[in-house]
Order: sequence, then C-alpha cells, then structure tokens
Amino acid sequence: MEDQSNEQKSGDIGVGPEKLRTYFVRNLDKIYAAKTHLVKYLPTLADEAYFSDLRDAILETLEDVEKQIARMDIIYAMLDAEQATGNCSGLIGLVDDAFNDIKLNSHEPELRDLSIAFYMQNIESVEMASFQVLEMAAIKFKNKQIKQLIRENYDEAKADRTLLLLITAKYITAKK
Repeated sequence: MEDQSNEQKSGDIGVGPEKLRTYFVRNLDKIYAAKTHLVKYLPTLADEAYFSDLRDAILETLEDVEKQIARMDIIYAMLDAEQATGNCSGLIGLVDDAFNDIKLNSHEPELRDLSIAFYMQNIESVEMASFQVLEMAAIKFKNKQIKQLIRENYDEAKADRTLLLLITAKYITAKK
C-alpha cells in the first residue's frame, strides 16, 4: 500500500497492458454502438435533406461510417475481443437527441438542414475526440495496424466534420 501512495504522490501513472486493453475495448464498444446506431438514421436524413450539398455529404458520411465500422471489426478480431453492448447510452443518446431536435424543424426545410448539419458536426466532433484517445492507447499495443485503423477512422470523421462545416457556412451565407 505504501508503494502505491508513493507512486501517486510522485505523479507517476502506469496502466498495465491488460487494463489498457480493457479500457480500449470498452471505449471502442461505445463508438461502435454509436456508429451502428447512426447508420440507421443517415439514409432517412439524406432523403429529408433539402440542400443537395448536404444530401451528398450525408451519403458520403454514411459510406465513411460503414468503412469505420468495418475497420473496428478488424480491430476486434486483432485483439481477439468481442463487441459488447454495454453502457453506451451517452453516445447513442447524443445521436437520438440530435435526430429528435431535427424532427422539430421538419416543417421548415432550411432550419431542418441547418439542424442536420449542426448535429452531424457535433457527433463527428465527439467521435474525433474518442478516436484520438484510442489512437494514443493503441500506441501501447505495439501493433501499428490497430493504430493505423484508428487513425483512418479519425481522419474520416475529421473530413466529414469539415465538409459539414463548409456546407453550413455556404448555407448560412447564401443569398435568398
């Protein structure tokens, strides 16, 4: 017990490989659940989008999310881990809240599109942050492929968020 308190006082932090793997998989589960949940909504959103650039961005995001899920499946296999359906209500709740708010503007296409772009950017931002942390953890696995797969997911989430941000700016500044 004395060693542990001395370690904490000195500021040294050490996470063993098994604890890190558990942490990694648990958080990968959360992103995976949110992504698979999001895939259910995206085709409907694309159909409801009024602005054609937004519709195209949603369809591109759908393709990216499907690729991200496939990469995560590879990571689960490489770690010999099963995808678990644990407590991921936070990210799924974010997706659900976003789409409920979008429905509030269903009668006004312009506001609905702005709501879609707004919430899609928020979702991508959370995913980007999650992938960044998982990428840091993946470095400890000494498996470059896992790190690379997480990096590709991060890069796609970032590109989708940037595209949605540009579309929002175009939409807001367009003259009517």
